[in-house]
Amino acid sequence: MAYQFDRRSLIAGATAGGMTLASSKAGVARPAAAGTPEIFELRTYQLVNGPMRERLDAYLKNALIPAARRAGCGPIGTFAVSIGAGSPGIHVLIPHPSIAHFVALPERLAADPSYVRAAEPFSGATPAGPAYATMNVKLMRGFPHFPRVEVPDGSAGTSTRIFELRTYFSHSEKAGSTKIDMFDTGGEIEIFRRTGLKPVFFAQDLTGPRLPSLTYMLTFPDLATRERNWRTFGTDPAWRQLIATPGLTDPDITTGIDNQILSPTPYSQI
Repeated sequence: MAYQFDRRSLIAGATAGGMTLASSKAGVARPAAAGTPEIFELRTYQLVNGPMRERLDAYLKNALIPAARRAGCGPIGTFAVSIGAGSPGIHVLIPHPSIAHFVALPERLAADPSYVRAAEPFSGATPAGPAYATMNVKLMRGFPHFPRVEVPDGSAGTSTRIFELRTYFSHSEKAGSTKIDMFDTGGEIEIFRRTGLKPVFFAQDLTGPRLPSLTYMLTFPDLATRERNWRTFGTDPAWRQLIATPGLTDPDITTGIDNQILSPTPYSQI
């Protein structure tokens, strides 16, 4: 499957000199180390109402997810856009141990006979019956203190559970790094947990049209709980104190927020 950037050029740039793809601090490239946060691949399939969804569901459930798990990825989350831009569409969240693993995945899939057989109806789609309208890929790196996906207890296969995908944009590398630190070491994630905002992942965006940015995912039992818990968070004294700190206010470090409400597919592992 062709992606919108060259995977091998990506890994060459990422590993040259032992540096990571993006610096954690403006102007500072930190060395990559074994066992550091995972790389998250977020595929977004834009669909057209009709048979595309059924074909994509079959591909993800029967071909991609089993083969990617055999190749060492996962757990893999699959989510339909319920509220927000991008409907109809499906997000596929694939955790990788490293950039090298991300780059190698297509070759591993191509060498997997079970995958090739199961993927044929999808990969062999014709121009008259395309598999999807568009497919985009965003790469992210888990936060240093939130390096991997947290699978909610009992969430897999629970169709009533919802997820919220949010992306924060900043006007400079310094501002973006400050927002990451505010979450990762500044106490914001702890406030999230305490007020019922259950995180699934937090990540720095490594690719995308509006860098610097960060993306995170939350999960809730339902929309009513989401609304109630966000209100609790918004009035939390520790949060009010944090957001009022000079240099940490929204106008200081963020230029906008995108968010979507998602529903897990029946075969999602998250």
